[in-house]
Amino acid sequence: MIKGILDYSHDLLKHSVEEGDIVMDATCGNGHDTIFLSGLTGPSGKVFAFDIQQQAIRNTKQLLSDAKHQNVTLVHDSHANASEYLPEGELGGAIFNLGYLPKSDKSIVTKGSSTIEAVNNLLPRLGRGKIIVLVVYHGHPGGREEKEAVVNHVQQLEQKDYAVLRYGFINQRNNPPFILAVQKR
Repeated sequence: MIKGILDYSHDLLKHSVEEGDIVMDATCGNGHDTIFLSGLTGPSGKVFAFDIQQQAIRNTKQLLSDAKHQNVTLVHDSHANASEYLPEGELGGAIFNLGYLPKSDKSIVTKGSSTIEAVNNLLPRLGRGKIIVLVVYHGHPGGREEKEAVVNHVQQLEQKDYAVLRYGFINQRNNPPFILAVQKR
């Protein structure tokens, strides 16, 4: 049946990420995607989880501790700077949740420029057949601008090099989130 946005984002990653992979949670938020990626990569893999908010790092650290996951490096920095932290080697996948940290300061949001910079830095490192998932929340101030910038950017990626998918519900109210997925050919 039709999957919800978060379920579908995880389904895409299940088909991309393998045990032992290096992966990235570009916006760790409350840690749910970080935990999910940690489980997919297993103890031999490595998850790099980024966020600009210390609260998000604390939330994720607590969730990881409770679940006893030890293959995650938390980085208190912008995903645009990921290249400074990621080790050599191909990436098995990445996920972004654009917008703001739930139950936090809604004025602190992701920006189109840093998201595009991060995607551009990750694409050359992405393994063949691997995927970057962007969950686009855009119903907040600044969200429309980021949505338009990111959509415009990924739709211009070379078709011979990347398959780009947009998945979302068109009959929901209040600017429903949607997925942009970029798979390296």
